[in-house]
Amino acid sequence: MNLFNSKYILSNKRFGWIDYDRGISIILVTYRHCYESIYKSGVDIKAYPIFEYINVFFFGFRMPLFFIASGIFVSGSLRKRGIGPYAKNRVQSILWPMIVWGILQITLQIAFSDHTNSVVTPISYLYLFIDPRATGQFWYLNALFCVGIIYSFLKSTVNVRLWQQIVLGFALYFFAAYVNNTTWNIGFLKDICKYYVFFSIGDAISEYILSEKAAKQFTSWKLVWPLFLAFVTIQYFFTKINLKMDSNYYVENHMPFFFLLVAIVGCAISIAASFSLKRYHALPSLRVVGFNSVHIYCMQIIAMSIARLIFLKIGVTYIPVLVILVLASGIAIPMVFYTICLRLNLWWLFSLKRPPEEETQFLSKVKSAS
Repeated sequence: MNLFNSKYILSNKRFGWIDYDRGISIILVTYRHCYESIYKSGVDIKAYPIFEYINVFFFGFRMPLFFIASGIFVSGSLRKRGIGPYAKNRVQSILWPMIVWGILQITLQIAFSDHTNSVVTPISYLYLFIDPRATGQFWYLNALFCVGIIYSFLKSTVNVRLWQQIVLGFALYFFAAYVNNTTWNIGFLKDICKYYVFFSIGDAISEYILSEKAAKQFTSWKLVWPLFLAFVTIQYFFTKINLKMDSNYYVENHMPFFFLLVAIVGCAISIAASFSLKRYHALPSLRVVGFNSVHIYCMQIIAMSIARLIFLKIGVTYIPVLVILVLASGIAIPMVFYTICLRLNLWWLFSLKRPPEEETQFLSKVKSAS
């Protein structure tokens, strides 16, 4: 049985490296949520310092990477389809799953409040839109949707030039850094301000990064080795500072220039790794994970919460094993669930955009063959 629809994904002719890139990002995000889920449940995960170190080490660049990856395709989409279809696609593929899975997750957290480690109330449904950080991971989909809509409107309707978008992005970024050090609560606006610049950077590098020249340069050891050394050095100091200040967000909130460096170098090494993996057709499972990144992001908290409760209930208390099992559940369960949804014609749980006929036909062929 093709549980992850991997045969269709690996036969897809789209940019394979972007799936690798998203795969790297979503695994790092899932690890972060796995760590927090286990820690907040009362399990002494800090008895194994390596898990906290990994959590902090990869913390800085994973979310900017998603915005850069999304920005890479904005100009091409606008040229091909225009602002109307682009905005419609954002509603179908980003806003809709945020609403569906946000409401579902909040409802489950309220219904099973005795078994979860989240504090939610009925007002959390409203926070999903105005202050999504208060609802957990859905702030990202909220910000990604808003940034894409605002950026595309300014680009195609107001004719704001690329350099002006970048300047605006930096202005918003440093405004968000200022807000971090005040008592202001501007809700969802802060993440728009913080990540707009990364979306604009993605647009700025799009023509280059989608070229054959980029594929060759980013797989050259002349670039990869210096980039890797810079990445390890920067992440070392990033981790050291955050651990010393006992806050994962210290650099992000108090050292905006350094955080920019962390994010950009981290994104560059991830892109280089993705090009190399694509070139050598290595770790195809990582590409499958990346293809399912939105499905995983929407469902991972639910999947890992259930997995954590079950594994603890049956006596899995050795923390390294628990981390591996919960992390694997947070990645695998959403992918399997999405494949089942495709077979049952329930794809609309993840997107209002009907999947390509080839995707569902491929599943039908596999099912018939089995």
